[in-house]
Amino acid sequence: MEAQMALRDAEIFPSDRVLKDTLGDVYDVLESFLATITNEAYLLSFEWRYYNDGKAWLCKVQHKKKTILWLSVWEGFFKVSFFFTEKHLEAIAALDISEAIKTELASTKAIGRLIPMIFNINNASQLEELLTVVRFKKTLK
Repeated sequence: MEAQMALRDAEIFPSDRVLKDTLGDVYDVLESFLATITNEAYLLSFEWRYYNDGKAWLCKVQHKKKTILWLSVWEGFFKVSFFFTEKHLEAIAALDISEAIKTELASTKAIGRLIPMIFNINNASQLEELLTVVRFKKTLK
């Protein structure tokens, strides 16, 4: 069965309670991730907004005015999406992340000029690689 995107009601803001009810045990992983990226080492900010085109709440994570990633909530996990251009692929290949992620990125079709890198996060062991990509994305111009 295909995973279902959550947070589809424009009237229900994704508060901590709503996120906890939706994600269950995975909420602690999300909370840890958001706490980490907003600390002094990362200095990122996030904002939840309802987008009519996708009919769902999405979380945009930024450094100053630069978008670093997009976060969406699904049944049993949260999805983190980064977007890169072709010129970044070589540097990504050198990152300390799994070969599976690199292979998937290399075979992903571009959306316009952007190539998406998507993580489906459901446990804390996945955060180290995710944070590696966050740090990399933050350094890009």
